[in-house]
Amino acid sequence: MSAAFKKALKSNQKEHRERSQPGFRKNVGLLEKKKDYKLRADDFHKKRNTLNALRRKALEKNPDEFYFKMTSTKLQDGVHLTKQPQEETTEEQLKLMRTQDIKYVEMKRVAEAKKIERLKSELHLLDAEGKQQNKHIFFLDTKKEVQQFDLATHLKTAPELVDRVFNRPTIETLQKESIKGVTEPRLIKMLAKQRKHQYTILKQRIEREKKMFVISQKIQTRKDLLDKTQKVKIKKETVDSPAIYKFKYQRKR
Repeated sequence: MSAAFKKALKSNQKEHRERSQPGFRKNVGLLEKKKDYKLRADDFHKKRNTLNALRRKALEKNPDEFYFKMTSTKLQDGVHLTKQPQEETTEEQLKLMRTQDIKYVEMKRVAEAKKIERLKSELHLLDAEGKQQNKHIFFLDTKKEVQQFDLATHLKTAPELVDRVFNRPTIETLQKESIKGVTEPRLIKMLAKQRKHQYTILKQRIEREKKMFVISQKIQTRKDLLDKTQKVKIKKETVDSPAIYKFKYQRKR
């Protein structure tokens, strides 16, 4: 094998790699390699060819030519919109669909109501405004004991928890929790935060249950309108209530 042929062999040639971004130019981003340029160039040429083809199609289009799709499209604000075909359903099918919708919404509403009752039984709504406060009467023997009476000492709890009628841990319980690494003020804040979170969840579930009830009423109203012919609208439909109609009484034979 000649020396010139060995020199021409690619297996013996040095592999030339593209350099990386120098350290002092890291602030300008990555250095573009040839494969990155190839992707960017292909994307540019594809978009340019598409625009040229559309431009040529628009120039060569015959304005008097008829297309069958013209019957199902319309031009609105310079944009072609396709008309959606109307669903062909009978009155019996519509009634059945409304009935199924009502059953589904009622099922979800009942499930939500059960969760609300369970949360109410756990929280007892002790923080609700306007709720009558519980009265606890303490009986003492002498007037001196009445004057020296300390409610926090008598209940064996912290002074910050005296006004609470729920979740009032004793000092012994707070000390046990403090041993676990939670101090008394931090424990009190943590308990208050957890209870506030529970009330927030309860409020959200109550609002969701009300919305489902309104949706159920609206679906029932639309279902009733399929059976009645002569009707007079008394009240418009709102976000919180369905529309109210007055139907003409017809004597059944």
